[in-house]
Amino acid sequence: MSTVSEFLIERIEAWGVTRVFGFPGDGVGELDGMLGKTDREGTGLDYIRPTHEEICSLMATAHAKFTGEVGVCIATSSPGAFHMINGLYDAKSDNVPVVAIVGQQGLASLGTFVQQEDNLERAFADVACYVQTIVTPEQAQAVIDTAFRTAKARLQPAVIVLPHDVQAMKAVEPAAEHWVSRSSAVAAPTAIRPPEEALRAAADVINAGTKITFLVGAGARGATTEVLEAATRCGAGIITALRGKDVVPADVPFHTQQVGLLGSLPSLHQIRECDTLVILGSNYPYGEYLPKTGQARAVQVDLKPEQLGLRYPTEVNLWGDVKATLTELLPMIEQKADRSWQEKIAAEMHDWEQEMEAQAMLSFPDGGNPRRVFHELNKRLPHGAIVTCDAGTTADWYGHHIRLRNDMKGDLSGRLASMLAAMPYATAAKFAYPDRTVVCTIGDGAFQMLGMNELITVKKYLERWDDPTFVIVVMHNDDLAQVSWEMRTEDGNPVWEGSQNVQSVDYAGWAELLGFKGIMVTGDEQVASAVEEALAHRGVTLIDAYVTRNAPPLPAKITAEYRNNTIKAFAKGDPLGAAAMVDSAQGLVAEGVERVKGALHLGDKEA
Repeated sequence: MSTVSEFLIERIEAWGVTRVFGFPGDGVGELDGMLGKTDREGTGLDYIRPTHEEICSLMATAHAKFTGEVGVCIATSSPGAFHMINGLYDAKSDNVPVVAIVGQQGLASLGTFVQQEDNLERAFADVACYVQTIVTPEQAQAVIDTAFRTAKARLQPAVIVLPHDVQAMKAVEPAAEHWVSRSSAVAAPTAIRPPEEALRAAADVINAGTKITFLVGAGARGATTEVLEAATRCGAGIITALRGKDVVPADVPFHTQQVGLLGSLPSLHQIRECDTLVILGSNYPYGEYLPKTGQARAVQVDLKPEQLGLRYPTEVNLWGDVKATLTELLPMIEQKADRSWQEKIAAEMHDWEQEMEAQAMLSFPDGGNPRRVFHELNKRLPHGAIVTCDAGTTADWYGHHIRLRNDMKGDLSGRLASMLAAMPYATAAKFAYPDRTVVCTIGDGAFQMLGMNELITVKKYLERWDDPTFVIVVMHNDDLAQVSWEMRTEDGNPVWEGSQNVQSVDYAGWAELLGFKGIMVTGDEQVASAVEEALAHRGVTLIDAYVTRNAPPLPAKITAEYRNNTIKAFAKGDPLGAAAMVDSAQGLVAEGVERVKGALHLGDKEA
């Protein structure tokens, strides 16, 4: 009879898992030994070991996002287990299934304050939809199955705590006895369809609308065909949340990309003018960028019932899978002949794309234009490319300039607190799709967090990828730029260089030290050739793009609060104020006369 550790591996495989992201340690030593044994026998899991436990959990979350499978991460007891919590919160916030397996000290040590014996169930209670310690071999089957089944059904992380001595115990077949559960490695289907009367109520709302907007999130992934057919029938415009960017192809003319601080003006116009809002698989959190109460009738479709009707007072809430729900709803949606709303949206988006190009072609006196980097990259992305970004100003440029076509993928940590996810996401994407080009766009601050060390992971596993093309674009501005602009625009505070300055490093040189190609870009005129060279290279290339720290991440509509707080920050002695004002002025000039008028009109609260 096998051990509990060997049974765990077999059961994970029964749940369809082939790859895990782990970091070893004595708290999980027996399981590590069995993972090694099965690997040598050719029957084990594909065990990927990055450079830190936090990266394990971020990669597991990214794997779940890019593949739709359950992501699995493994770490030792309390030190390693605690390191994984941030990545698990990423999974929780972005509604993806992840199972974390963490070690623990032996059963006799529980509650006795032994070194590295901590209450892991309590530590993981908030982040996990299910967390349980396996204390007997008879219990192992039920705990493992419940963790996977619950993670898949609730789209949340689950945690299995495995004490060291239990790992080595002989596995047993659960008996038909009192207190003993016998479980199955079978998931419950999640293609939930709402009842017909609810679907009819939703169709009535949509059919009555004349200016309909779809807000599409990552929860609609897999339903692209149905979303487009529904929008075409009812003449809707489409906005995608940032994580839903790849759900709707960029070449759909009435897809206006994102809304909000890093969104487009056509998206904002849709939100302000629509009379009907249909939210599909999105928990978009920014209420100031949703219609005013009473402006629009609204329908929402989501697999997370607790998120229905949460962000906007929806009239019809449909608990269901987006694809399955739209399949049933489509025959009830009337074909509209009037295309004026869609055509208006498409025309505005055409103009917006010209404005984005004008913004990208600006020259700044104190460094390269970060928008230019993304503009040139976007023009050259190959078929099937996968793009990741961090949560700094990189996310602004990603939202404004990257256009994902039908065969491309893109994602980031939707928490937007996880600046450090870009490289773990990119590496996980490369493992999932080794034949595709992966591009990681990342700020220098984020690159110093979990990017530089993850190049070591890339080096370790590079030879196993069918196509080794892997491009890292580092936005080198020596500044935590997103936070610097937030200090100005949200709180009216000047930049504090003690917290904001990032130590300059030769990132291209670091890549070359590891045997990769490094390209240093110090001028806008070098960007296009650098991107072409990187994408043509069958290997790893790091583009070290020196850009200005003062390029403003201008929102589609500049509010009075944004403007006035920025003025306050400059007046308080912002050390970068002069350069930032020059760069901001140039950005405004490129935006067009009407938007400049709005930005400068002191009497307009909505300016």
